[in-house]
Amino acid sequence: QVQLVESGGGLVQAGGSLRLSCAASGRTFSRSTMGWFRQAPEKEREFVASIDWSGGSTDYADSVKGRFTISRDNAKNTVYLQMNSLRSEDTAVYYCGRGPTYRRSSYYYDYDLWGQGTQVTVSS
Repeated sequence: QVQLVESGGGLVQAGGSLRLSCAASGRTFSRSTMGWFRQAPEKEREFVASIDWSGGSTDYADSVKGRFTISRDNAKNTVYLQMNSLRSEDTAVYYCGRGPTYRRSSYYYDYDLWGQGTQVTVSS
């Protein structure tokens, strides 16, 4: 049906930047909020950012505000996460998820489809 594929992760030095992509294959997600979550080893999955593909509203975790930007390109059926001023605590596996229709959510349990994740490692 629908598959989410993240890409763009890698190893970067503190202060550097990465841009993650989440490409959706199959049906489009034009009615669904899309979000980025991350999970560090032995830690809970935490909310990073979300964007409403219908209205374009965004939300960010306090820890990434001013540094990360979530965006969309509905024509390409892709969601991006631009990560600037990266810190060591940003190191995690980053997951793209499909969330609720017509509203944003920062809760993992509101998301029903996930990508395989992409590793982001920030060295210091």
